[in-house]
Amino acid sequence: MSEAVITETTQAGVRTLTLNRPDKLNAANDALLLALTDALRRADAEDSVRVVVITGAGRGFCAGQDLGDVSGRDMTFTEHLNHTYNPLIRTIRRLNKPVISAVNGVAAGAGASLALAGDIRLWAQGASLIEVFSNIALVPDSGSTWFLPRLVGYHRAFELMALAERVRADDALRLCLCEQVFPDDTFRADVQAYAERLAARPANALKLTKQALVFAQTSTLDEALDQEAALQQIAGDHWEHEEGVTAFKEKRPAQFVRDAK
Repeated sequence: MSEAVITETTQAGVRTLTLNRPDKLNAANDALLLALTDALRRADAEDSVRVVVITGAGRGFCAGQDLGDVSGRDMTFTEHLNHTYNPLIRTIRRLNKPVISAVNGVAAGAGASLALAGDIRLWAQGASLIEVFSNIALVPDSGSTWFLPRLVGYHRAFELMALAERVRADDALRLCLCEQVFPDDTFRADVQAYAERLAARPANALKLTKQALVFAQTSTLDEALDQEAALQQIAGDHWEHEEGVTAFKEKRPAQFVRDAK
């Protein structure tokens, strides 16, 4: 029986999905991409899972597409993307829970897109990102042309893509490609601690916040205001809001995680 291409662990409401092809720096084949999409959807359906972490086994986060897996295949580039990467990226963005990209090593090509797709991006000091597509005369895909310019601007994004420049952790933090950088030797523990902090926050409110932010990225101000008003009503009617207000009045920490019945 072959080893799983995605491994799953759950601790304190945090579901960690680990890309598990370390001998290939977790380069993506169809099995990995489809398994990751399925694992994300299952995590979304489990109430006990409050935060999802995507990371890589070994030295790499994801080295992009495993070219050997698609060599000679009777499938167009468009068909391949629509079958694998595009459903994965859409699933991440539509997930009703925060997704953390925990970039433990190199994130190249479509792996860079995966690193950028998380709601929060945490990097190890030794991690790096490279939009490597132009090295093989291809166009950035899997969401990179959407994510990267929104983070660094059109001109810097074009330069990174055209020259395939490697971005290391300190520059990634400066360019807002990540939110935190942790030491390599404590990275996994630091990510877990960060994710547990997030898991203790109000899950319904974070779900709605994510929906509002994703909606606002492609809407007008008037549309965003209307969406905020609608989502605020949903948030205000939820038990989390009552708990937050009550905790504030009682001068105690709010308890947003209920014990499973």
